[in-house]
Amino acid sequence: MSDIVTERAGSVLRIQLNRPEKKNAMLASMYAAVADLLERAAMDDEVRVVLLHGAGDSFTAGNDLADFVKNPPDPGDSPQSRLIAALIDFDKPIVAAVHGAAVGLGTTILPHCDIVYAGDSAKFQMPFVNLGVVPEFCSTYTLPALIGHARAAELMFLGQHFDAQRACDLGLVNQVVPDADLLPKARGTAARLSEQPIGALRATKRLMKQSSRAQLEQSSKAEAEEFAARIVGPDFKEAMTAFFEKRSTHFSGTGPQMVAH
Repeated sequence: MSDIVTERAGSVLRIQLNRPEKKNAMLASMYAAVADLLERAAMDDEVRVVLLHGAGDSFTAGNDLADFVKNPPDPGDSPQSRLIAALIDFDKPIVAAVHGAAVGLGTTILPHCDIVYAGDSAKFQMPFVNLGVVPEFCSTYTLPALIGHARAAELMFLGQHFDAQRACDLGLVNQVVPDADLLPKARGTAARLSEQPIGALRATKRLMKQSSRAQLEQSSKAEAEEFAARIVGPDFKEAMTAFFEKRSTHFSGTGPQMVAH
């Protein structure tokens, strides 16, 4: 079974993250596959809207850490950087349906989407600092711009979970709906968008993004360089060792800290 499932319904391309037994934790190959899909969809006149969601009980639990340790991104070309670039370049609407775990990428990808619905089970988290690294997917730019510096700092520095209603109050998602209604709601919105004049939609999205494009590209590059430096450092090594040994972390100069499992 493919880790990424796609379906075309009219002019809506549905992309489903499909590792439900792992809460859709992302492999390097999955980043590359979604990047490929977006790159092709951008050039395909038959695709007007993309719908993104996860299989099983979660959107995505973020990186599959075992795969991540084996295939760490470098600051140049990587599957992660390809996906970020594809999102920055994508000028068609993206609708996201988020439920269950929305960790790491599951949160930082959302400002790149245009309309986001959250199921009432959604739990968001950006645990990058907890793991001795820095946030990615341009989130050090997009989150402060979207929700303000103080609230972004609280979520990023502490890496705490927050629920769907908090995400809605912050403006990270458009609406919270019952889980049972989540995918039908997102499908309905995607279908309505697909009936809009595509030229006007694409032009509107380009205009909305034009003032931030340079900042997004600069943020992506700076984050990738800092991230690559951090994943060879002692804090990340300690975080990974603690994770796989299922124990508390003990970063240099700090007391023990719990790592989520």
